[in-house]
Order: sequence, then C-alpha cells, then structure tokens
Amino acid sequence: MEQKYIFCMKWGTLYGPEYVNRLYSMVKRNLTYDFKMVCFTDDEKGIIDEVDCYEIPEMNIRTNIPERMWKKLTTLKEDLYGLKGTALFLDLDIVIVDNIDCFFEIDGTFRIIKDHSWRSWRITGNSSVYRFEIGKHGYVFDDFLKNFEEVRKIHRNEQEYLTHSINDNSHLQYWPKEWCPSFKYDCVSRFPLAFWKTPVIPEGAKIIIFHGEINPHKAIKGGRGKWYRYVKAAPWVEDYWK
Repeated sequence: MEQKYIFCMKWGTLYGPEYVNRLYSMVKRNLTYDFKMVCFTDDEKGIIDEVDCYEIPEMNIRTNIPERMWKKLTTLKEDLYGLKGTALFLDLDIVIVDNIDCFFEIDGTFRIIKDHSWRSWRITGNSSVYRFEIGKHGYVFDDFLKNFEEVRKIHRNEQEYLTHSINDNSHLQYWPKEWCPSFKYDCVSRFPLAFWKTPVIPEGAKIIIFHGEINPHKAIKGGRGKWYRYVKAAPWVEDYWK
C-alpha cells in the first residue's frame, strides 16, 4: 500500500517542540491507518523520536521581506528527500476533534480548505490542511523560485499563490466545508453572544483551525487580545489538544 505521511513544519520561536509532539499524539489517536510523521524544521531539539525530522529545504530567496509563510511551498518540491507517497500537511496550531481517515480516503489530486472569507467567489485556499501526492506538483515550487519577485506582487502569501498555481496546472478541490471549521468564525458566537456562550464544536468537524492571534492555548483560557474580539473560554480544546 502507498505510504501515508503526516507533514508539518516548524521554524523560528513561535512554536516549541511541544506543538509537534502534541500534533503527533492527536494524529495517533485519530488516524487508524499506518503513517509516518515528518517535521521540516530548523531545530529538532525536543521533538519526540516518533517524528522524523528534516531540514527545511533551502529556497535561496531574499530574507529582508515580511514573513508570508513561503517556506511551506518546499513541501511541493519534486524531489523531497526521496520521500514517496501521499502527504497530509497539518499546521501546528490545529486541533483534531474526530477521526481523520477520510482525509486520505476522499478522491482528488490536490485537496485544501476553502478559505474562510465572505468573498465566496475567491478560489484561495487555507493551507492549514492540504493533501497531495509527494513530488507530483513540483511546478509550484519551481515556478515560485523562477518568478519570485513577480509572485510577491500578485499574491499576498503562500496559500494564495499555492491555490492559484494548483488551479492553473492541475485539479484543485476543497475539503467538505464541515470538516475543517474555523475556531474564530465557526466555533465562536457573534457579538454580543460571544460574551456568555461557550465556543462549540460544529457538527461534522474533524480538524479545527485557528487564525491569527487565537491559538489553542489562548482558546482554552479565553479573553481578549490586541487584534481579536472577546472569546469565552473553551475548556474542551484542552481535552483534544494533547
């Protein structure tokens, strides 16, 4: 049978190794298939042995520019350390709340979340969760390096470019909407209900994704941040995020 991989990526100091270890634990509990987990990272210290660590492939682009998550595009390289099989990429700040076998079972060449936006006509995906056959979409990475300056003028971040590149060259498909709800938009009630209603797990949810400042550890405690509205504590997050 084709090898199934869980990919993740960690660089810098925003997330420590505990995020990688926690992600492995969540996948282990919620995926019945045999899998290998790979973390592409600049520092593997503290990451458990069950996770294979590789250096983030070099991109050779300017570093004096704002961070737009371009490093994630390296997962689409044609030759990625010789790995072969199907990969499900998961961001570190997600919470798995149900079995995720379906993410490997549903058909499609490339699957990604439809971005949570009121601009429903946009094709942009959210790359917190995407699946692909390793090495089959090398054009995404190659074209990015070749046309880096032009790409930056057209696309504001990695997931926007990724979605458009796949759409132009292959068959772009989205996950069923209910599988990957946004904590910010789908779990938290609108103002003013957010002040007294505990965030909920939407029906059909498999993986809950987090935007911007609201990360799982903040969702557990609730409160108000500099860039987001009041969020009531969601203690259930702690039950799954471990």
